[in-house]
Amino acid sequence: QVQVVESGGGLAQAGGSLRLSCAASGSLPRFDYMGWYRQTPGAERDFVARMSSGGATRYADSVNGRFTISRDFSNHTAFLEMNNLQPEDTAIYFCQLNDNFHRKVYWGQGTQVTVSS
Repeated sequence: QVQVVESGGGLAQAGGSLRLSCAASGSLPRFDYMGWYRQTPGAERDFVARMSSGGATRYADSVNGRFTISRDFSNHTAFLEMNNLQPEDTAIYFCQLNDNFHRKVYWGQGTQVTVSS
């Protein structure tokens, strides 16, 4: 069993910052990717950022230059530093962990981020 828990969401003003955390626990495999997605009501879950086990990063165009993903490999934790937040960043943010060897994907329960103008 793998448990994934996000934290750090909340309310921010436009131009402000928030830092999200994602902690994995349980019977942990080697995760190939740890990443972040976000979802607004009635919309699909969209990719935000991810980091590979080798440290390579990828970002959605909408957040590139404003958001930074990092990982603490030893503690199975991922972070998303979000700067210059905009109202369109308002969403529920989900952490995703990929175990390609076992073809499994794990999701957290999500954390709400609300940005006011």
